Amino acid sequence: MRRSRSLFIGMVAALAAGVGAVAVAMPAFAAGPTATFVKVSDWGSGWEGRYTVTNGGSSVISSWVVAFDLPVGSRVGTFWDASMTSSGQRFSFVNRSWNGTLVPGASVSFGFNATGAGVPSNCVLNGVACGGGTTPTTPPTTPPTTPPTTPPPTTPPVTPPPTTSPPPNTGLPKHALIGYLHSSFANGSGYLRMADVPAEWDIINLAFGEPTSVTSGDIRFQLCPVAECPGVETEPQFTAAIRAKQQQGKKVLISIGGQNGQVQLTTTAARDRFVSSVSAIIDRYGLNGLDIDFEGHSLSLNTGDTDFRNPTTPVIVNLISAIRTLKARYGSGFVLTMAPETFFVQLGYQFYGSGPWGGQDPRAGSYLPVIHALRDDITVLHVQDYNSGPIMGLDNQYHTMGGADFHIAMTDMLLAGFPVAGNSANVFPGLREDQIAFGTPAGSSAGNGYVAPAGVQQAVTCLVRGTNCGGYAPRSGTNPNFRGLMTWSINWDRFYNWEFKNSHDPFLNSLP
Repeated sequence: MRRSRSLFIGMVAALAAGVGAVAVAMPAFAAGPTATFVKVSDWGSGWEGRYTVTNGGSSVISSWVVAFDLPVGSRVGTFWDASMTSSGQRFSFVNRSWNGTLVPGASVSFGFNATGAGVPSNCVLNGVACGGGTTPTTPPTTPPTTPPTTPPPTTPPVTPPPTTSPPPNTGLPKHALIGYLHSSFANGSGYLRMADVPAEWDIINLAFGEPTSVTSGDIRFQLCPVAECPGVETEPQFTAAIRAKQQQGKKVLISIGGQNGQVQLTTTAARDRFVSSVSAIIDRYGLNGLDIDFEGHSLSLNTGDTDFRNPTTPVIVNLISAIRTLKARYGSGFVLTMAPETFFVQLGYQFYGSGPWGGQDPRAGSYLPVIHALRDDITVLHVQDYNSGPIMGLDNQYHTMGGADFHIAMTDMLLAGFPVAGNSANVFPGLREDQIAFGTPAGSSAGNGYVAPAGVQQAVTCLVRGTNCGGYAPRSGTNPNFRGLMTWSINWDRFYNWEFKNSHDPFLNSLP
């Protein structure tokens, strides 16, 4: 993605505990474990809650379950740092695999968003009152209070012949509108507050989380400074607006990288710091997931790393490991998107890394091992069909930006699959239709390769219905579950009087 400013590094500050919060009173001292509730924020139609589980006893807790009632009309929406089940108005939260053990004196928190009014009542922790003492008079109607020893898989099992597992229930519409929001910087398109993002956008990628240094793995994100963005909202307003979007069924992700945010996870220490720092951002704002927008020299392949199915280059291996860890932490509802450039994906049809004899650009096709390893975890792959040179398609013809043909040929490669570096014995398998979208600039100032709405819709019609394809015959056939369209950016779309969303949202909604 393109942006017009120097690299801005912001320290991620923890939310001040109790600021603007409403706490449910608990005993000052209690023997044994306790679970304390705080209403972190309230925006009228909903609110964010947080429970802190503390081991006030003298022995180690190996697992915990917090269960409580909510008033009729209140429901839990998104949640994090725990797994949830419900029965009527009774909600039960079970620890994740990584935060269940608490030594004496230790604490851990989990959070959730809820609609409606009121606060939890009749809370129990591992079967006894959350404040310590005896079970409340209203008996809990919860599943067993001992969590399963083996957590359920976060992805369905892969069963040949499909190239990826069946799609999870992501809560997204069949055809989605995806856009980037300039949240941490300003450019010629102007700043746009989260609360002012129109309802048509189904996935909102916050641009950008950036590293403190190229190889640190330490990702930081903060809102655009007032001096740069005079209209910027406060962090509580920003967070409340995210919750409101989520209550509408929208997904809000942190996007890592961008043009200026080069990230190279060269060591396992950088990998682990990436996981912890990205988790901190996701938890801080209660986000739905992660977008990987590595550009420039973030990804490249070491000499001799020639098999996309078994990568050996540390920056590739560590990125795959980090994303898998994040996915495992947040569970099957975690939304993962990627926005690579064509150089890192489709160019792999001709060239992969430095090649068998060296001398090629080692970045060529370097996203392929990441995509392949995570194909059962990716929610949407939306390649940037812009800022690209000519790329050869499956018809062995070069395709150039600026019209429907480029979108059709580039997207068909991801749906049909292709031999890597021309090797028919080394084929990159296609992804599911619902995992594929493509990216296009919202206007001529947003990036090279702008295509007017009629051309974009011609491409989608070809991919979905197999008609109006021009001179290119898709190898993937028809793709009625094609996921949708991504644009750089929501800000630029506003600058161009919402041409992108006004044209494409009703079009996508009209598709089968």
